[in-house]
Amino acid sequence: MLQGIFARFPNQKIMKRYMLAIVALTLLLLPAKAVVKNPMLWADVPDPDVIRVGDTFYMVSTTMHLMPGAPIMKSKDLQNWETVGYVFDRLTDSPKYDMQEGTVYGRGQWATSLKFHDGRFWALFAPNEGGPMGQTYICTAEKAEGPWTIHSRLRHFHDATLFFDDDGTPYVFYGTGQMCQLTRDMQSVVEGSDRQYFERETDERGLLEGTRVIKHRGTYYALLISHVFAPGRHRREVCYRTTDLNGKWEKTVILESDFGGFPHVGQGTIVDSEDGDWYGIIFQDRGGVGRVFTLSPVRWIDGWPMIGDENGKVPDTMRPLVSNLPATAIVHSDDFSSSELGLHWQWNHNPIDKAWSLTERPGFLRLRTGRVVPNLYLAPNTLTQRMEGPKCTGAVTLDLRNMKDGDCCGLAAFNGDSGVLTIKKQGKKYVLEMSEQSVTLTEREKAVTNVDEKVIEKIELHSPSVIHLRIDGDFNVGRDIATFYYSLDGEQWKEIGTAEYKMRFDYRRFFMGTKYAIFNYATKKQGGYVDVDSFDYQRIG
Repeated sequence: MLQGIFARFPNQKIMKRYMLAIVALTLLLLPAKAVVKNPMLWADVPDPDVIRVGDTFYMVSTTMHLMPGAPIMKSKDLQNWETVGYVFDRLTDSPKYDMQEGTVYGRGQWATSLKFHDGRFWALFAPNEGGPMGQTYICTAEKAEGPWTIHSRLRHFHDATLFFDDDGTPYVFYGTGQMCQLTRDMQSVVEGSDRQYFERETDERGLLEGTRVIKHRGTYYALLISHVFAPGRHRREVCYRTTDLNGKWEKTVILESDFGGFPHVGQGTIVDSEDGDWYGIIFQDRGGVGRVFTLSPVRWIDGWPMIGDENGKVPDTMRPLVSNLPATAIVHSDDFSSSELGLHWQWNHNPIDKAWSLTERPGFLRLRTGRVVPNLYLAPNTLTQRMEGPKCTGAVTLDLRNMKDGDCCGLAAFNGDSGVLTIKKQGKKYVLEMSEQSVTLTEREKAVTNVDEKVIEKIELHSPSVIHLRIDGDFNVGRDIATFYYSLDGEQWKEIGTAEYKMRFDYRRFFMGTKYAIFNYATKKQGGYVDVDSFDYQRIG
């Protein structure tokens, strides 16, 4: 086309340069959304399950000990996501959910399965616990936004998926190649239906887990993450298929790809668009930020859903599914002007409802000291949001005037190992500390047995009324670094503590990416409070 235009001008060389310059400038001015960049969500979104209902995609992810739990996110384009609800506000099977008689750090809600059947949404999840606490929940709602209700409780199914066949028969696929049929009312397992539908390979000594099941053109497909411990073999996503649930299943590897300088991706699902295109949604472990969401095309080859580009790899970029949709996000700033807490926030364990308010002082979040505790890891009503890559910055503004002696408030890069900015009220003095804190938990009860606290720097504040605290995160390859700042006027910032605090992902304790955490707790007596004026957040890059 351009050749024809150029031929009409006598000085074609100059005209060609001119036209190519216009094309280049046009490409530069195209909105960023013209290209989908991976990771699609550079935040902690592990164990995703994604379904499509009409023109809308819905996703659920794991948030374990955070409340409310099992976040439901929606998108029109698999690119712009927003949180629209939660499957539950709190879990009440044990006082551990209230951080009493232990905790549920790294436990709680795991690997929820999301389905739409017979005009209703269905969610299945099983806490990673033993005994009654580990019983499976099946919940349902007319709308993904909720309200959700508990439909039934069944025995524990590890990393399970709910599946409805064409005739409506419900099944659960779980563990490493196990499945069973449920009764039509989904109140119990059909007697004698539990069976092993495949046997793992000899070098697959780890679990095959995170099962997701779809049916496409009469064939059943079970997708699982495979942990292979053999030379030259890596974490990978495998697929088993059959045309008869009681027949033989065959297997192939559908994705084995590292990406972006980080280890191999694995665990997720596939979903189709209204136009019949298919996409793979697979998470990748990325250190301190957690497990991030990657988006890849799916190519059906010999009846197998092969995830990745033409080389079988997660692509750096993709074309958008839908163009020019408004940008949305799952992490937000907040001025706390609403009378309801935004869906972007989650509490660490069940909150003490009477100890927080958005209405006692309109425009502020009031955090009261609801319990006397020895450390941050047992503090109730710690409010969290995800951190994001490649870089992010989050700042909180706190009114300190109603703190009591022994109270501690502040902002943390919160995980099993945390970088913490704490204002401590000591008599009439206020002291700001930057510390590195590490929690020790018992294996079974997840009880807090010790918190190793290393104070890097402390500053006495002279009768402050308001303070601003900020944490910047850098999650580029080889970084996972947090830096800490404070300000007395919100304009001039001073760095405090270690220049490069290393954030870590530890699957033995929290099993979660690092979170921004706003906290206030009492170490001597209850009754004090702080007012949170705002949380200002920006993702960078």
